[in-house]
Amino acid sequence: MKLNALQIDYDYREFTVSSGENPKKFHGIVSALESQIRSLREVIIEGCDDSAEFQILMNCENLEILRIRYCNYRKLLKRFDHNRISTFELVDCQIDASEMGIIFEKSGTSLQRLKLESTDVFIIEQSLLLGALKSFCPNITFLDISSIETSIQFLDLIGNLQKLQFLTLWCFWSIDEKPNEKQIIQLVIQLARTLPLTLQYLDLRNSRLNPYIGILLNNCNAPLKQLLIKSIDGKKNAEALVKFCKRKRTLKYVGVNSYCDWELDDNFLKVDKYVTVVLYNDNC
Repeated sequence: MKLNALQIDYDYREFTVSSGENPKKFHGIVSALESQIRSLREVIIEGCDDSAEFQILMNCENLEILRIRYCNYRKLLKRFDHNRISTFELVDCQIDASEMGIIFEKSGTSLQRLKLESTDVFIIEQSLLLGALKSFCPNITFLDISSIETSIQFLDLIGNLQKLQFLTLWCFWSIDEKPNEKQIIQLVIQLARTLPLTLQYLDLRNSRLNPYIGILLNNCNAPLKQLLIKSIDGKKNAEALVKFCKRKRTLKYVGVNSYCDWELDDNFLKVDKYVTVVLYNDNC
């Protein structure tokens, strides 16, 4: 069956390729989109092996959003020849950053939203990743990154993103490391002082930093409007939240995980006088 119907007089702005049980068979569907290379703005490729047909998608003239999920992303990115990507998302069991520099170099100052989710293990070649982002992508406003190890280089990158508004950190240091209490506290202080003054949203639900939220807030000058944490977790964190609310007067919502009798907890009641505390869903 020929799919020339895709070449009718209609401009497709979004196209999703999800392979199902045949990650290598596309039957010319992608190739049939060649006439749409000027109208396509967003491409999602999910669960697919590399195919020569993807060369068309990687070279759409006005492509702005590229999302790759559980694919052979190394080969896909080698086909990338574009310089206007504003949003890039990569989700895989383990991300190897050694071959990702090309997309950051070519996107450069256009890249504004970046999500890198390494679901099972820590990102490989993190130094190359952080170096490329700092060198080529200073205009990132949204950063969602998981399985990243703490380092001076990482903090340096965050401090360099002077337009950053949304930051999500998951699994913020290696499970192979066992930092002592003093090292963790120093890390939290450095992170807090590094957060840019443009930051409004901070998600630390799975960063392993929840016991130190109080220390972070006491050293934070970013005008946060929304903060997501695992729980208020004790008197010190509750007092720090209240002090932050009084000092910055910007925080509107604190998202916490659910637990029994949370509305009767004394620490919650102290915080709830100054900021709206809401329950979040782990699946959101």
